[in-house]
Amino acid sequence: MFDEDGSLDPFLKFLLYTVLVLAAGKMLWEWITVDLWGLVAAHPWWTSVVVLGFFAVLFLLARLAGAVLDAAATPAVPGEEATWAEPEPALLTYRMRQLEAMSPTGFEYACAELLARDGFLHPRRVGGSGDLGADVIANDADGLTLVVQCKQLNRPVSSPAVQQFNGTARPEHGADHAIIIGLNGFTQPALDFASRHHLITVGREDLRRWAHGAHLYDVIRARTTL
Repeated sequence: MFDEDGSLDPFLKFLLYTVLVLAAGKMLWEWITVDLWGLVAAHPWWTSVVVLGFFAVLFLLARLAGAVLDAAATPAVPGEEATWAEPEPALLTYRMRQLEAMSPTGFEYACAELLARDGFLHPRRVGGSGDLGADVIANDADGLTLVVQCKQLNRPVSSPAVQQFNGTARPEHGADHAIIIGLNGFTQPALDFASRHHLITVGREDLRRWAHGAHLYDVIRARTTL
């Protein structure tokens, strides 16, 4: 019924809204065709007076709203321009199903965008043919280099893949923090190898927290030491 992000299944949500709209429409139709029409038929003159009064009140409210908006737009001090606060930009987040629907290249770009959101410097996607295991590279505020491999697999990342990343992250790319991201987690042998060789793994639950707004370093520190 609910997905892992806590939202209601879209089809069930559509059915629920449909039932509510039909029920409300039926009640409104019965009120119009029975109660309201009966009242109009029984008291036509009074109905005309009420309708005219309604439109008169609506007109007055519109005039009042226009006057209030004009007053709000007028500078408080003569000769000074009115200033408006700039809205703060919304925090970049992704839902897991969005990440799952991306192409491997799109997933790499999404990881680079999340690094930029967290304030990492010069995050850039370098993945592709001949990338030697590096998909995204960035620097933190202390000048340390993050080398990130992004595995958007429909299964847990295996130990051979982690071993291959370990062979290039530091000697080829100069990683201070070698990070491998697994959309669907890691096998236990892969986690054991990463622990022995000081590689940072970001599994599905870690990725979910990061994508939903937590800083990458906070996610990592919650279970290990950088």
